[in-house]
Amino acid sequence: MASWHEFESQAPELARSARRLMDTYRHKVLASLRKDGSPRVSGIETSFGDGEVWTGSMPGAVKAADLRHDPRMAIHVTSRAPEEADPSSWEGDLKLAGRAVEVAGDDRPAAFRAAHPDSDLFRIELTEVAWTRVEGDELVITSWREGAGVREFRRK
Repeated sequence: MASWHEFESQAPELARSARRLMDTYRHKVLASLRKDGSPRVSGIETSFGDGEVWTGSMPGAVKAADLRHDPRMAIHVTSRAPEEADPSSWEGDLKLAGRAVEVAGDDRPAAFRAAHPDSDLFRIELTEVAWTRVEGDELVITSWREGAGVREFRRK
């Protein structure tokens, strides 16, 4: 598993695009697994700090219980729809996958503890990042996988 900083050092161009989308679009979708193995999607927000991607939840939230039971997760960042006349104006969608590691008690950053004393906090460890977009008449997917580096796929 890689921290955001490690991903950024391995795939700097993709990391810049991913960070821009994550910073531009506040609301994201988290996919987690319930105890019975069925999927759950939940709205979340993320933040960056100390070379990490963070997400939190209100106390008692079911998404936090999901992540404690099975830390595997994915985050989806959507962007505005493109202009009909120009599909390449679409900024694209971003997907991150990995696992959420709970950071509890005094291990949480002081600023987070002060602002959200009762909230849960998770650090995201990455295994995969993929950015899908349109360039000209091609669908372009740029992806990074831990241990495999960056690959780009193009389809007409």
